[in-house]
Amino acid sequence: QVQLVESGGGLAQPGGSLRLSCEVSRRLFSIASMAWYRQVPGKQREFVAILDALGPTNYTESVKGRFTISKDGDHFKPTVVLQMNSLKPEDTAVYYCNVDGWITEVSGRMNFWGKGTLVTVSS
Repeated sequence: QVQLVESGGGLAQPGGSLRLSCEVSRRLFSIASMAWYRQVPGKQREFVAILDALGPTNYTESVKGRFTISKDGDHFKPTVVLQMNSLKPEDTAVYYCNVDGWITEVSGRMNFWGKGTLVTVSS
């Protein structure tokens, strides 16, 4: 199976920065996309940012210009990074990593989620 392990969450002051990382536990056959979502208790999980395997990125409107999604390392066993700058209290949430891809050539397309990392923005 595939595990996604997020790290980098914590407490930041308004205007500060945090860098979230998501390590993929094993090499995948192919990856369609890598993304970050977030969830506030009592609310639905919402999309934050996505990095398509071919390169294009997309962001939810509220984080454009402040957050950057990227990947490091092996293309088939990447570390997915979310650089968060100019943080606001409304960015407080549990952040989840998501990878959409194939474990093997015949596994079929699958969707993987991490367990989340808490980001708190407060003075």
